[in-house]
Amino acid sequence: MHGRRPDLAFGAGGAVLGAGALAGAGVPEAIAAAVLGGALALVRRHPTAAWLVATIVLVGAAPFGVLPLGAFVLVAAHAFGAGRWAQRRSGVAGLVALVAAGLAAVWLASDSAVPYVLLTITPWAAGRALREHALVAGRLAERARELEEEREAHARLSVRYERARIASELHDIVAHAISVMVVQAAAGQRLAAVDPGLTAEAFRAIGDAARQAEDDMGRLIALLADENTIGEAPDLALVEELVARAAGTGLDVTLRLEGDFGGLPVSVVQTAYRVVQESLTNALRYASGAAVEVLVRGDAEALEVEVSNGPARSAATLDGHGTGSGLRGLRERLGAGGGAFAAGPTDDDGWKVTARMPRQVTAGAVT
Repeated sequence: MHGRRPDLAFGAGGAVLGAGALAGAGVPEAIAAAVLGGALALVRRHPTAAWLVATIVLVGAAPFGVLPLGAFVLVAAHAFGAGRWAQRRSGVAGLVALVAAGLAAVWLASDSAVPYVLLTITPWAAGRALREHALVAGRLAERARELEEEREAHARLSVRYERARIASELHDIVAHAISVMVVQAAAGQRLAAVDPGLTAEAFRAIGDAARQAEDDMGRLIALLADENTIGEAPDLALVEELVARAAGTGLDVTLRLEGDFGGLPVSVVQTAYRVVQESLTNALRYASGAAVEVLVRGDAEALEVEVSNGPARSAATLDGHGTGSGLRGLRERLGAGGGAFAAGPTDDDGWKVTARMPRQVTAGAVT
């Protein structure tokens, strides 16, 4: 209701001004001018109806003599409204109708048509220009809103991706360390009354696993706190150290290195390390007592990792404690880097993990 008040006030003012401007003219002219002014109340919300009323008034007043030039100022206002607020076809039709009605009135009065044509076409063109500008501005604003929504969606996706990456890193670090500690703690409990020396070795392994996890967590926290943090470039010696630590915990594991390992990207080495780490963790969980073979092979195009183990020889200490996110995270990590990953059972009821990482890492690689 409040939005209609300015239109009504505008129409009332136009009617008063039109009738007042023609106070010295005849009654028909004054009435026609008042109706022209009053119809301005429709020009913003109902522009088609407004120019139709103005056209009818001009045609109806023509037999009584052409309206004075002052009344055509009101016609100019209607022409502006037709250009500014009417739709494209309706606006053009309004211009044609107002010009034709004005020319008819001028022709009947044998007056010059130039002032009336200019007072119709010029304001209509100004109104149309304002309309096009408003439409362009609206489209630009809508596009800006779409871009802002896309930016926010991208930001949310980036946060989710980063949280998933951090969760994967934490899983790789914590799961391996906890698996080693639980296995060694169980072994220490069994050996406590039999061989104190072996019990001490078990607790040393627990301590080593805890310290390694602490170091890995420290590096991860430092990287998260400062993305420009630069640590030592990892190499395959990390994999050798990882296998050696696993062997020290009592796992029957062997490592074989073949091929060329020179110039490997940091992300490839890190991924290879995570593949071996997750595979050894799963061997501890689900294949207690089974022999584990780790093969790392490098060539000019890629680095390949194979980790296989036989069937479990005893009950799995950690069976059922996994979340399943480790292998899923590796598959996503390898896929993002343009590599390939596969994991599944073997014919002898064992398990095998294979991963291939190209040396030329794609832009979407996860590090």
